[in-house]
Amino acid sequence: MSMLKMSRRRVLGGMAAVLAAPAFVRNAKAAEVTLRLHHFLPPVAPMHSKFFVPWAQEIMDASNGAIEVQIFPAMQLGGKPPQLADQVKNGIVDIAWALPTYTPGRYPVAETMGLPFMVTNAEKTSVALHTLMDEFGGDEYAGMKNLAYWSHDGGKLHMRDKAIRTAADLEGMKIRSPNSAMGELLESMGAEPVFFPVTEMVVGLSNGVIDGCCLPYEVVPPFKLQELTKVSCEAAAGARGLYANTNTLLMNQASYEGLSDDLRGVIDANSGIALSQRIGKTFDEFEAVGRGIVEKNGNEIVEISTDEIAKWQEASKPVYANWQKTLDDAGHDGAAIIARANELLDS
Repeated sequence: MSMLKMSRRRVLGGMAAVLAAPAFVRNAKAAEVTLRLHHFLPPVAPMHSKFFVPWAQEIMDASNGAIEVQIFPAMQLGGKPPQLADQVKNGIVDIAWALPTYTPGRYPVAETMGLPFMVTNAEKTSVALHTLMDEFGGDEYAGMKNLAYWSHDGGKLHMRDKAIRTAADLEGMKIRSPNSAMGELLESMGAEPVFFPVTEMVVGLSNGVIDGCCLPYEVVPPFKLQELTKVSCEAAAGARGLYANTNTLLMNQASYEGLSDDLRGVIDANSGIALSQRIGKTFDEFEAVGRGIVEKNGNEIVEISTDEIAKWQEASKPVYANWQKTLDDAGHDGAAIIARANELLDS
């Protein structure tokens, strides 16, 4: 009897250890290399379960079990989302998902596609962003290997109560802004932009600190925004989206160079512009799912007309002028970068 009790304790202890472990792909064979991947969203987020977990498995399979990618969601390894790029550069983690907009002005070429109305859909915009970075942003992430760049679909205004159809409806509204450029535009139209990471947004909506937020539909499910907002306002079909934050998947350069030639080949084969396109396409799928959840919850979906969006685009011209100066001050040709970004989106 005591042997049975001891066995049960061991089984339960083993189960607890498994549940407490990071979310990584397990392999019966001992890996030659373990890479730690850090990101800021919870494990229920689609990006974690639908992309990072399968991608880690693909890396393991392609390396015949030699590379194991351990995934640590929700900032489990410490720090805050704006510190993720530095965690990669300093070797605290091997790979991380970072947002350039969380460190305004530090990676200005990568941030350019985060300007208002610089998004069509996620797939096309992600390819455009990767191309733009290849052409103009090669030195921005010194000390890191860029595995992919991508954007989500165009952001929408998710409001607690009030529908936004025109700029006049924004007057006095406190809206969580996704980046400084979008904050400039909202402020110019009478809103009060509020800045904090997406992970803190639920509290802001729950306690009334903000009246709404500017985000794509794909963020709705993991944070249950359909329960915290009643109205979602989106640009009319055919118009560019309100904004799209840029994203990067970064790898520590020393971690990459420390791999054998064949294992570096595995990383190379599972990164680059094809991966950026794949992630963008995946985000378009996430967007459709999120919109469906908003509809199913009975929330109102409001279309901001093409004519009204054109007025908002006109209002965004000073934002573009300010950003061009930011690029110029950083030693880039700001006008050429912005023109090329628009060319890529329109092609």
